[in-house]
Amino acid sequence: MSRKPQPAQSGDRSRAELVFDRPQLLAALFGQYDQNLVALENRLGVYITARGNRVGLEGSAEQVATARDVLNDLYARIGRGEQVDTGLVDASIAMAAEPVLHGIIRADAGDRAPSIMIRTRKKTIVPRTLAQAHYMHQLTGNDMIFALGPAGTGKTYVAVAQAVAQLITGSVQRLILSRPAVEAGERLGFLPGDMKEKVDPYLRPLYDALYDCLPAEQVERRIASGEIEVAPIAFMRGRTLADAFVILDEAQNTTPAQMKMFLTRFGQNSRMVVCGDPNQVDLPGGIPASGLADAVRRLEGVEGIAVTRFNAADVVRHPIVGRIVEAYEGAG
Repeated sequence: MSRKPQPAQSGDRSRAELVFDRPQLLAALFGQYDQNLVALENRLGVYITARGNRVGLEGSAEQVATARDVLNDLYARIGRGEQVDTGLVDASIAMAAEPVLHGIIRADAGDRAPSIMIRTRKKTIVPRTLAQAHYMHQLTGNDMIFALGPAGTGKTYVAVAQAVAQLITGSVQRLILSRPAVEAGERLGFLPGDMKEKVDPYLRPLYDALYDCLPAEQVERRIASGEIEVAPIAFMRGRTLADAFVILDEAQNTTPAQMKMFLTRFGQNSRMVVCGDPNQVDLPGGIPASGLADAVRRLEGVEGIAVTRFNAADVVRHPIVGRIVEAYEGAG
């Protein structure tokens, strides 16, 4: 690194040095043109120098301690084969600031895999925020989970990954993905094509998550065999969904009657995840007409049912998405 030293700041300064025993991993740790280190400097206000396999840190004691934890975490992730980018740097910083996380994912685990992770055919998913860690923990131990929060927090993606993992291992026999075919100002009858062509655009985000977790040929084969079903919520009426992992996406656009119908489809040896953003309701009656908030109000605290709430700090897309969410949520 050849960046100019930052001017000394007032107050107590702390220094630390890290020595990494696998120099071949440092290019991935630093990033192209040291972009990961630059992101770390900008976010934490520390100054970082790198010489060979040694990395020096300078800043306040708290900043240096956080930067050390983040670099060790990223280094361990690279050792496990994960890809590190500035988004993961931001996520690692956020997680390092949450001391209660240490009972769920060991920060000092080194090259050992974290205790909460999801393996699929194409990738291994580990939590990027504290809320995601709690969410993934709930997915392993509860029959029904409500995931509430803004777009970009991984609500549906993590649920699909867990569903795929359970399908692969044989824990469930079917994967059922559903969402209401509701959009502002449009009705299905006015759209061209047959029923599949009408509803597929609404279900596209679910397909995208599937293709990210399974090879395309496996997705197509399992859909053809009925192991994976992607359908609008109206198609769930009258069914009992046993031996299945069932996911309802965009649940804020269900009515209370639709939500009750969907939840009561729950069958033996099944798991159900209901995802949605209570603040983004496209129903004609707005937020009061949504079945999601109504269901959470009625069911939170019931044995076997868990609720995870995400906020703008949990957005794992581009950092600007989190700032957009904060701006809208704070608007009067």
